[in-house]
Parts: sequence; structure tokens; C-alpha cells
Amino acid sequence: MQHFTQVIDGIDGSRAELVGYVIDNSPEMDPDRRRPAILIIPGGGYAIGSDRESEPVALQFLAAGYQAFVLKYSCVPSRYPVALLEMAEAMSMIREHADEWHVDAGRVAAIGFSAGGHLAANLTTVSSDAELRDAGYDPAAVRPDALLLCYPVITSGRFAHRGSFDNLLGDGKDDASLLELLSIEKHVDATMPPVFIWHTITDQAVPVENSLLMIQACRDAGVSIEAHLFPQGGHGLSLATVDTARAGSPGEGDLNNVVPAVQIWPRLAFDWLRRTFDVR
Repeated sequence: MQHFTQVIDGIDGSRAELVGYVIDNSPEMDPDRRRPAILIIPGGGYAIGSDRESEPVALQFLAAGYQAFVLKYSCVPSRYPVALLEMAEAMSMIREHADEWHVDAGRVAAIGFSAGGHLAANLTTVSSDAELRDAGYDPAAVRPDALLLCYPVITSGRFAHRGSFDNLLGDGKDDASLLELLSIEKHVDATMPPVFIWHTITDQAVPVENSLLMIQACRDAGVSIEAHLFPQGGHGLSLATVDTARAGSPGEGDLNNVVPAVQIWPRLAFDWLRRTFDVR
């Protein structure tokens, strides 16, 4: 296995990192094999990138046969569109290095958690096209082939997670046109890739209405979507296991960190990806 870090130099002096977890081919086992890939976008309210939603998730996908990559993108004091362009560059790098990293360039998914879900979804909407083209990217060439959203920040409206938008926009946090541009559910159209989404009903930080709005927007646009809503659990569950629980968690029985009923979501996601990518 290869484990490496690629630096992404962004705009305004920003610096992101693409961390790779890549399965090497063997002459004993299909030496020319190309695997589907997953780009992981951790959450953290655009203030930090959560470690709990980074390597533990990458290792799950790696074990399932995916080439896994984690984007450590710029957060505050960097503002929109810095992180968007860093994700675009990460997608571009994965496809450009497809031979070296044994990636099937037509089967590259992205998964975003919380604010990372907002970032991942933003890259897939036409509302990001102008920023991407201005930076020299072909929007279609840097979009993922499938999108997975875990308790995502979606709307800038009534059910918004205000902290995420405040951190993303800074002095522009009250700019109505910018908030409209970044309210994902208002820009979903038929060009969006298939979507897998999950949320807990009892999320007190990012209300489940964010996912409900996304589900409805995908239905209206004719975008394929699979959705899973769990009855219990707090925000930021990651894998919802003891291994990804926040420091200081008492472990089992702590529904803000360890929720056995939610631990099924990776298997549901793998099944969905197999169908979506027609991987056998």
C-alpha cells in the first residue's frame, strides 16, 4: 500500500493537502487492475477538518477495495471559494494520476461530512461553474461520479448551520446573493451525480431538514438519490463507533458518539456504490 501526502497550493496563499491511501497492484493478482476511488471531505464547520471523519473513514473504504483520499482543505481564515478550488484540484489530481494510483478515472466518488458535505455538494452544482471556470477548471472534469453526504450542511435558509456559513463567508456572511448561491438545494439539477445521503432525526447542530431539503431537490430534478434517516444520534457521528467517538466520550450508550443502529451506514454506502458504479 502507498500512503502519501500531496500539497495543493491554492489561491491567496492557501495550502491544502491530499492524503492518499492507495492499494498497490500485484503481479499475482490482476496487475493492471484499476479501482474505484473515494475523496473524503471531513467536516468541522469550515473552522477545522475533523480527524474523526478522515483516516478512520479512509481505512473503511480502503478495506472495501477503494483507493481512498482525504482532502485537508483550508478553513478559517480562508474564505469562499478557496476550499472549493482546493477540492477541484484534488479531483483533478486523482484523475490525472489514475495510472500511477491504479484508479478507474470514471469511478471517482466524493463523500462529505457536515460542512464537508456542503463543500462536496457545492462542487457538483452548476452554481460553482463560474468560480471553477475563472480558476481554469472544466466543471465537468472535476466533478465526482457519485456523491455521498453524511449529516450535511445544505441550506443557508431557515434550517442553516449559521456557524458554517459565517466561517465560509467572513465579512460576506450577510450577503443575500452569496448566501443564495451557496444554498445547495436551490441549485440541484439533472447534471448532479447520483446521491447517497444519511442523517439522524435528533441532530441538534445541523437539523435533519438539511437532508430533507436535499432529498426533495433531487426528486424535483430527477437526480437518483438513496436516503437513510436514523431515529437517534447526535451530530458528527463519523462511523458512530467507539473508535471514532470524541475524546472523553463514555463509549457505549453515548448517543452523541456511539450509536449501534447507525454503524450500518458504511455497508449501505458500499452496496449503493457497487450498484451505482456497476462494480462486481
